[in-house]
Amino acid sequence: MTSRLAGRWQDAARATGLLRPDGTVASTIFAEMTALAARTGALNLGQGFPDADGPGDIKAAAIAAITDGHNQYPPGAGIPELRQAVARHQHRHYGLDVDPDTEVLITTGATEALAATILALAGPGDEVITLEPFYDSHAASIALAGATHVTVPLVAGPHRFALDLAALEAAVTDRTRLILVNTPHNPTGTVLTRAELEAIAAAARRSGAIVVTDEVYEHLTYGADHVPIATLAGMAERTLTISSAGKTFSFTGWKIGWVHGPADLVTAVRTVKQFLTYSSGAPFQPAIARALDDDAAPRALAASLAARRDLLVAGLQSAGFGVVVPQGTYFVVADGAPLGFDDGTELCRRLPELVGVAGIPVSAFCAPGSPTAAVLASRVRFTFVKSEATLVEAVGRLGQLGRLRGTV
Repeated sequence: MTSRLAGRWQDAARATGLLRPDGTVASTIFAEMTALAARTGALNLGQGFPDADGPGDIKAAAIAAITDGHNQYPPGAGIPELRQAVARHQHRHYGLDVDPDTEVLITTGATEALAATILALAGPGDEVITLEPFYDSHAASIALAGATHVTVPLVAGPHRFALDLAALEAAVTDRTRLILVNTPHNPTGTVLTRAELEAIAAAARRSGAIVVTDEVYEHLTYGADHVPIATLAGMAERTLTISSAGKTFSFTGWKIGWVHGPADLVTAVRTVKQFLTYSSGAPFQPAIARALDDDAAPRALAASLAARRDLLVAGLQSAGFGVVVPQGTYFVVADGAPLGFDDGTELCRRLPELVGVAGIPVSAFCAPGSPTAAVLASRVRFTFVKSEATLVEAVGRLGQLGRLRGTV
């Protein structure tokens, strides 16, 4: 029976390391760690969701929208007010001129925008390049499209994860259809430099590839400048920029995202998107339209997260982990090797019982068996998008690992 049912879903499961030898599909490491944290009562620093909601006035706007009757299907492209707000946001922050009527599409979060984009623009015989480590939905969407996934590693240094420029040059060929760029980057927390982005842009122009960007952490940076690749010379006409409101405003469950770029490319994405969700988030769209015109909330969140990042980083370093301090997002990558833990997956499975904290192995963000997965095998991703009290407690618990060294 399994062989008769084989298809792209199995390709997606295989690409994310979830396909078992018997053809069944395992739970994701995210689901496994969340369940383990719940079962043991561990503090969950694995999954990246805030433990507090975003601004009250944005919630009030959504409640008002429900009361005012915004409860039926919104337009497939998104309500005009939100598309206009996205265009204003891009011009105000980055100087990009975007036509809200033809160059903006509202989606069910950035995940749908990415899936619809890859399904619309890539297929069998095409290659799609991503950074490695990569967010798991990137690999799954590429597999569902029947395209070939090619990765370019981010290399850990003492201060940041840096793009391997030689590997990029070798990876981009005339078979490259899309280059998917995630910056600020999950899980490493790196923010690609202008020089790194210029190298990607040059490779895209040389090969004729389209660049797709995942910029959901665009406002959550700490001393590093986020540069959208669409702002570089000659790139607006060959870039689809994707972001969302979930991370910026701490409403991850609302699933309001968007993609903007050249009208013909956005039309292609909309053609696929209409057969996925068609439309969603009716009362949330006007609330996010209002939110996007207010830059104070993202600034306040970034400042708060910077302090919480420093708290967690200091605690991890004190516990004996090797740490690359993140420049953005709300994740930090810690190396368990100095503590004697060479297998990050095994460490994550034991952490809840050992000290009552849950994390995610960085190898879960790599292609199964890849050289990058091997290099980063001892690394674990923790999130600091939790309350200060939770992080203080987590740091105290993680400090026990040093005392346990040699006994586990």
